[in-house]
Amino acid sequence: MSPRIDALQYANWSEKIFRQMRAGGVDAVHVTITYHENFRETVLNVERWNRWFERLPDLIFQGFTADDIDLARRTGRTAIFFGSQNPSCIEDDIGLVEVLHRLGLRFMQLTYNNQSLLASGCYEAEDTGLTRMGREVVAEMNRVGLVIDMSHSGERSTLDAIAHSARPIAITHANPASWHPALRNKSDRVLRALAESGGMLGFSVYPHHLRAGSDCSLDDFCTMVARTADLMGVERIGIGTDLCQDQPDSVVDWMRAGRWTKARDYGEGSAANPGFPPMPVWFRDNRDFGQIEEGLRAVGLSPENVTAVMGGNWARFFRESFGAVERARQEAAQ
Repeated sequence: MSPRIDALQYANWSEKIFRQMRAGGVDAVHVTITYHENFRETVLNVERWNRWFERLPDLIFQGFTADDIDLARRTGRTAIFFGSQNPSCIEDDIGLVEVLHRLGLRFMQLTYNNQSLLASGCYEAEDTGLTRMGREVVAEMNRVGLVIDMSHSGERSTLDAIAHSARPIAITHANPASWHPALRNKSDRVLRALAESGGMLGFSVYPHHLRAGSDCSLDDFCTMVARTADLMGVERIGIGTDLCQDQPDSVVDWMRAGRWTKARDYGEGSAANPGFPPMPVWFRDNRDFGQIEEGLRAVGLSPENVTAVMGGNWARFFRESFGAVERARQEAAQ
């Protein structure tokens, strides 16, 4: 049986949530450890995670390589892989890419909705693509084994990253725009290019990314997954829930506004409902991964394809993506 892997969560972490991960049989999770934080603030967040690992070693541990997924399964724990939803953590210093990778960062988005030093976000009126620094950072991320994530990026920037990256990239948490035209969801053009380059898409269950929002049905969601498998190939898709469990609404301000504005930015929400929307009834927390699995079977995916989508594909992608180029060459020569 393949592992269960979630390619994106940003929960208000607690022992309760870690125990729910175990109850749901979740073997590995890519967790957001930083949004708009600078390097020093990101290191402090790593320190906080170290305390979780120290306090709860029977539930969670930090993942560094794909082998840690197997270790998690053997020991009945969940491997936690670090990621950043913005490049603020490297500031304007390309050398911090390698430093953060050594601390365990395995994914980094080149933008979070807005223009960054590297690329344009999906909320900018004009998408100018990868910047000069963006191209250099992509090459450095390729070198050390840090996955390029374009979940919040604009179309041209995403296509630029796919074309410029020597290694496959990921869109860890988004859905097809043809199914639900949220600004954060991706066009078929992007999804085809992502698949052709060997990249991965993680399907989000965050209500703003779903057709009918919180009222989206499990059947509708799983039918969309099956149709996307036809578009991209079933080997290029997985789950990236974007679960923000137990977060207070005040956190939305930090996610969307950070330090770039003094005003409140509503982003994908509305002025009438700027906080976190209710989750769909079929996915409240990590204990509900089995419902997605059952839903995929119900819409006709084979058992083999269901296990691939629920984690097998991400496990392969982790194995191919996390190693440094030099180390991969040395291993191939042995």
